[in-house]
Amino acid sequence: MFKWLLLLMISIPTLEIALFIWAGSHVGGWSIIGLIVLTGLIGGTLAKQQGIDTLRRAQQSMQNGQRPTEEIFDGICILLGGILLLTPGFITDVVGLILLLPFTRPLLKNWFKAIIQNMINRGHTVIYRRF
Repeated sequence: MFKWLLLLMISIPTLEIALFIWAGSHVGGWSIIGLIVLTGLIGGTLAKQQGIDTLRRAQQSMQNGQRPTEEIFDGICILLGGILLLTPGFITDVVGLILLLPFTRPLLKNWFKAIIQNMINRGHTVIYRRF
């Protein structure tokens, strides 16, 4: 797992810089800077809106005596999506939008669930339960 994380931490910024240089040579540096600021503003607004909606759904689930499992995963996806949209870069913006938009979020949310379930099955996680 660590080697994949290290590979991502090296390759994503490299690709982002290459895309900035390529796009900047075609549309200009100021346009790219404006696009970066715009996606950051959109990301912050979307994350706030989706986060509040998810919090309301979680509260409703708890009031009905249910565990807010889906809402917790939605909240994690929204947090990651907001962070990625605030991070400058085209690749991170696309992944951030996928995580923030409610109709595309299940694409990566189910993948996250599978990873966590795999970690639990392998015994790489500890689950604390309060009775």
